Amino acid sequence: MRPRNGILIGLLVAVAVINYIDRGSLSVAAPAISAEMHLDPERMGVLLSAFFWSYAALQFVAGWLADRFSVIWVLAGGLVVWAAATFSTGFAGGLAALMVCRVVLGAGESVAFPCYSKAIAGNFPIERRGVPNSLIEAATKLGPALGTLFGGFLLARHGWRLLFLLLGAGSLVWIGPWLAWAPRTPAPKSEERRESPGVIEIARCRDAWGTFLGNACYTYSYYFLLTWLPSYLVEARHLSMGAMGVWGSIPYLAAAAAAICCGWLSDAWIRRGGSPTRVRKTFVVSGFLLSTVMVGAPIVPDLRTSMLLLSVGYIAFGVLASNHWAITQTLAGAGAAGTWTGMQNTIGNLSGIVAPIVTGIIVKATGSYVWAFVSPAILAVAGACSYGFLVREVAPVKWRR
Repeated sequence: MRPRNGILIGLLVAVAVINYIDRGSLSVAAPAISAEMHLDPERMGVLLSAFFWSYAALQFVAGWLADRFSVIWVLAGGLVVWAAATFSTGFAGGLAALMVCRVVLGAGESVAFPCYSKAIAGNFPIERRGVPNSLIEAATKLGPALGTLFGGFLLARHGWRLLFLLLGAGSLVWIGPWLAWAPRTPAPKSEERRESPGVIEIARCRDAWGTFLGNACYTYSYYFLLTWLPSYLVEARHLSMGAMGVWGSIPYLAAAAAAICCGWLSDAWIRRGGSPTRVRKTFVVSGFLLSTVMVGAPIVPDLRTSMLLLSVGYIAFGVLASNHWAITQTLAGAGAAGTWTGMQNTIGNLSGIVAPIVTGIIVKATGSYVWAFVSPAILAVAGACSYGFLVREVAPVKWRR
């Protein structure tokens, strides 16, 4: 990897960690907030869903911005918005204020993945995209791991408001190194923008819908756990806030390690002669199918066995996540990576809106998390079929001109 690309990935990994710490902070604080504000599971589910309302709605805009302007300024602007939203959460006095902060947070973070994809597609060849994507995916797991671990200890000692104040202020530290060291990739020229496919042309592509629907299935499963895992551990497994922080970080760390290993393995396999189609789809489909083991986590009585099943499921998330964005970037090409990613995240994060709400309704109605774990397992099989059958050859789409 060239030094220039190494710096770029290092900065993107750092901001992805920050992104997911801030995104998952409400989930970590949820048991304390729900107790203080007397929120039942259904209302907490709506609150946890609020982030995705703006996050999903603005993906088209974020993809358009990433394809037409310098990624440096688009990503920096988004971080300033989401850092301010996180900081403001520490002053929220009720449910309405919390929801406003989460909606603003979603708006700021909407630029993240379109910018990641645009930067990787424009700086890495097809056979070397597994590692940078897997490092960013590992960061999206490391962020919640660190947020859950240290957030749990902070909550136990100082309450939930200080958590948001520290996270919001700390997020801004990244801006300086990004503006100073990020490679100066110029914004696309006007003729390049005209040649890039638009939303309608991408929407007509069968392969695009394979990634859209497959990502939606993955997003439901992952965000179901990102939003509800701390509450599950506290309410169903009766852990203290400190113990929740320790146990809740383990699956994320396992997923991060799996993503890094599988990203390296997939690139090495391609360089040794494996076709991108076979390699990328093998990791994604097998990861989906393996993740279904989590359905047993709320059923087994022993905490260690439950956490083992959760950790295996998260490892499976790392396996599939190490390659699914590489598929998108290869199919779209550098000129359409931002727009395609924005569309994929728009559809994918509709399930992010649904998952927390449906989970809250199920838990309130049944008093148990058992059925809440069944729907992600069903969708995991659907996601495997989507990538396996709708996505054809993993090669740049020949766009009409």
